[in-house]
Amino acid sequence: IAENALSIPMNIPLGIALTELIAETGITVIAHHHDFSWERDRYFVNAAGDYLQMCFPPVLPSVSHVVINSLAQSTLAYRRGVPSVIIPNTIDYANPPKPASPAAIKCIRDTAGAAPGEYFVLQPTRVVPRKCIERSIDLVSGLSGAGRRLVISHPSGDEGDDYHAQLKEYANMRQVSLVSIESVVSPGRMVSEQRPFTIGEVYQAADLVTYPSAYEGFGNAFLEAVYFRKPILINRYPIFISDIEPKGFELCLINGFITGDVIRNVERILGDQDALKKMVDLNYRVASEHFSYEYLEKLLIGVLGCLKPRLSCR
Repeated sequence: IAENALSIPMNIPLGIALTELIAETGITVIAHHHDFSWERDRYFVNAAGDYLQMCFPPVLPSVSHVVINSLAQSTLAYRRGVPSVIIPNTIDYANPPKPASPAAIKCIRDTAGAAPGEYFVLQPTRVVPRKCIERSIDLVSGLSGAGRRLVISHPSGDEGDDYHAQLKEYANMRQVSLVSIESVVSPGRMVSEQRPFTIGEVYQAADLVTYPSAYEGFGNAFLEAVYFRKPILINRYPIFISDIEPKGFELCLINGFITGDVIRNVERILGDQDALKKMVDLNYRVASEHFSYEYLEKLLIGVLGCLKPRLSCR
């Protein structure tokens, strides 16, 4: 299984080496694609077009392609002429998360500077332009009880720090405190003295999760917020519209910008605990049906079943 290494050209020599190995040995491969080069503006102008065409992804008889959304399936067929199977991101909804301790939640809120009675609004993403975090700033700026504070759980990532600097300037203009807590959040399941909190505990400390991205390959943070039963403000990005919205989730939706009606709707949900519980419980049930490990198992059995004739021929 080639996990995104034959999809996005972050490491061109690796992609070439894998493609040549597959071509020469005929080894059976499942190429799992999360991102393609044509989905990122930064790859539009390049000096490696032949390599991208040859290896990202390669079109070879022994390679079966798996994508994470329907738009990727369509564009892969159009650009490379190969079929693929859709396997979305999934979470183990059959096993609900272990509740965080009240002490951990209080410590996280104190670290973020959230006073009692203030909303803890969480942006659980990297700080990159396509996340459109300025929309979250606009929301926090309009919430009456938010304390004008937006908490970001992840660092800038691999796209530079210019966007983060711009966000700080914009937050100052909107009189919003932009709080980064990535230095105390463990990147994995194991915590340490320096990073004492898991991302799961951070979700449980939040009152609202914002997910205003312009584009996502699927939406891991969305599924995580549903898993931890949190209300979500989400922008209707293309994959959400095609693959997630039809499933029937109940969410605070925006279409590219924050309006007064959106702010009032968020405040209404946060102020009605009974309605909020019904919303997050409904979302958990919907996700359990469409994005669970049990659903994943059925899809994987289908993919592996298609490989059996090829394996037996060898």
